[in-house]
Amino acid sequence: MGREMAGGQKQPSSATSYTVEQLVAVNPYNPDILPDLENYVNEQVSSQTYNLDANLCLLRFYQFEPERMSTQIVARILVKALMAMPAPDFSLCLFLIPERVQMEEQFKTLIVLSHYLETARFRQFWDEAAKSRHIVEVVPGFEQAIQAYAIHVLSLTYQKVPRPVLAEAINLEGLSLDKFLEHQVANNGWKLEKSSSRGQLVILPQNEFNHPKLKKTTAEIVPLEHVTRIFPILG
Repeated sequence: MGREMAGGQKQPSSATSYTVEQLVAVNPYNPDILPDLENYVNEQVSSQTYNLDANLCLLRFYQFEPERMSTQIVARILVKALMAMPAPDFSLCLFLIPERVQMEEQFKTLIVLSHYLETARFRQFWDEAAKSRHIVEVVPGFEQAIQAYAIHVLSLTYQKVPRPVLAEAINLEGLSLDKFLEHQVANNGWKLEKSSSRGQLVILPQNEFNHPKLKKTTAEIVPLEHVTRIFPILG
């Protein structure tokens, strides 16, 4: 039921995941498993694992028993969902949270952070996250997951990223950025290039989005004999 996330979150161990799946499968509408699901959220936080389906199940329980809702657990679920971007997990979770709960300050902040990420407004995101450390920093790996998402977004557009653009997107500068780039060059195929007009450029690995190639597919190739058959029909 869990799945591995590109943002650095790992799939939970098979034993733990199986136990939660078993509870949900056997008692999908039994509120007695609610504490187990809440504990599982905390386990995901501490172990840096992620299980969307189990978290959605818990949020559905909260819908039926709102008096048992833990806003701390809900906030952690939403932070983990943010870390899963570009997957639409945050919206899936938010849909199950009552509007009155969404109006609480911590949830309004998380919704704003989600909007900044969806619109690639990374400077505003990091500024807002810095003011909300008490919400996001309780979940280990948050910064690294968002950096991975920012790089994913940049790689959809850029072959060569100006250093200042990358620095703003991943919220690193100076020696920290230098060390980050050294690691990417050594391990992930990045390259660095100097430009007289734009300073240092970061060359990202090619993909189908930032380096499109013209390809002829079978659907685009129409045999000549098929064309000649059309003319008599048109005539």
